Amino acid sequence: MNAEAPALTGREQQVLHLLSSGDTISAIARQLRLSPHTVDTYLRRLRTKTGAVNRTQLAVYAVRHGLAGRSAGQGIRP
Repeated sequence: MNAEAPALTGREQQVLHLLSSGDTISAIARQLRLSPHTVDTYLRRLRTKTGAVNRTQLAVYAVRHGLAGRSAGQGIRP
């Protein structure tokens, strides 16, 4: 994964937060009122930006950058 934190959009941060909280793609889609395909697109973009190769690495990235957990992102839910 990239050592330097890339700039993430607000929506990317929301998706990453929910993913790191253990939510599935379907659950993220419901909460953000998006299609599962759109969530998958966000996850693909996040993997590209962060250098992660899978969702587990994205979750680790979220923890390391303070974007993980239910309490960390309470204010970023729509």
